[in-house]
Amino acid sequence: MTTGWFPVARTTEVGTTPVPVGVGGQAYVVVRLRPGGEVSAFPARCPHRLVPLAAGSVVDGRLQCPAHGWRFDSDGRCVDLPSMGPHGTPPPRADLSMPWAVEERHGWVWLAPERTATHVPPRVTAAPEPAPAPPDPEGAAFDNLDPSLEHAWHPVALSRELRPGGWLQVRLLGRNWTLRRDGDALVADPPAFGVRERLGLIWLAPSEPADVPLEVPEDVDRRFVTDWMQPVRSPGPAGPLADTFLDATHGPFVHAATIGLPDQAEVGPAPVTIEPGGFSSVREQWCDNPLDPEVATGGRPLRQRRRTTYTYRAPFQLRLRQDFLDSGATTTILYLLQPEDLDSTRIYVVLLLSSGPGQPLPLRADVSGQVALQKRILEEDVRSQAALAVPGLPLDPRDEVHVPADRLGIALRQALCDFMVVGRRQQAAA
Repeated sequence: MTTGWFPVARTTEVGTTPVPVGVGGQAYVVVRLRPGGEVSAFPARCPHRLVPLAAGSVVDGRLQCPAHGWRFDSDGRCVDLPSMGPHGTPPPRADLSMPWAVEERHGWVWLAPERTATHVPPRVTAAPEPAPAPPDPEGAAFDNLDPSLEHAWHPVALSRELRPGGWLQVRLLGRNWTLRRDGDALVADPPAFGVRERLGLIWLAPSEPADVPLEVPEDVDRRFVTDWMQPVRSPGPAGPLADTFLDATHGPFVHAATIGLPDQAEVGPAPVTIEPGGFSSVREQWCDNPLDPEVATGGRPLRQRRRTTYTYRAPFQLRLRQDFLDSGATTTILYLLQPEDLDSTRIYVVLLLSSGPGQPLPLRADVSGQVALQKRILEEDVRSQAALAVPGLPLDPRDEVHVPADRLGIALRQALCDFMVVGRRQQAAA
């Protein structure tokens, strides 16, 4: 029942930090948009990527989403959408569906989710019990146990983690698998369609795979130096992680301490080329390049031109190539995801670095600096994913609000839909 007034928090508990509350199975946040101001109530999640607004902040009298900087006024209108620039107009669906009313009475914050005949909260003679915050369930989403994932090659270990004659237990799609290295042969228990080594990883396909391998030309190019990061585990599904790695708009907010540039929040739509098993996209932009050795000596400016090429293959393989046009250097990053359980994804990241045509290989110190920076960036992304707290990636375009800068995210969702269809057809035919 959501008709009527419900106490959700004591007035003293609500300041300029959003407080999660709930009424009748619906989740909200309450917050003061100015110190000492009146309380406002908002739905619990941003309509863009369903980011919890409890992790948001108050900026200039608006509630700001922590992931992409969308700002909402006290009426729930989206008044600032950074990726669209200062002259962009947020789409109507960017506005929040607000509760009917919120009031402060008798030392409590009261919320009326729907129109009610009683225009003010009831007078009370004893302190009411606040309604507990609901679990904030989301609709169906592509998660780490989707049946179609049986029909793909998944990274399950670094090659160096499985020694000759040894064994290794890994987690994939909610099950334990034991890997053994017997001479040149790799064996999985329980039996799988196949186990193989590629790109410095061991890959496992539970059933006949329907995916298309990600090609990495830099892996056989002598101008590139390769360095693996230590695998990281994220407490959430792989789909939203892939979405984040493809997202060009979260940098100024999630990566403010590393690579995010406040003056680069505006992001236009990128062209997308549909390819077998996924897509690619190329974007040029300005960036700061503090790891360029010539920056320290004054040979090149800090702000440089960069061409970024995204190549994605379903379900969870991404190649991110960054060509620095002023120096000729290239940084290629592979993000390869292992869906372990509903709430666990192992992330493999490898860097392939080149100083450019005709240049010597990057120095060890320069490689170490790049790895350290990417480690910090990945830690920021994992923290953001932990706060997101969603069961999977919504594939229905009606479940989220998309803007022009989200073109790669839309392509990701379509590629996963296509992969699901092919994978489930193979499962039905088996």
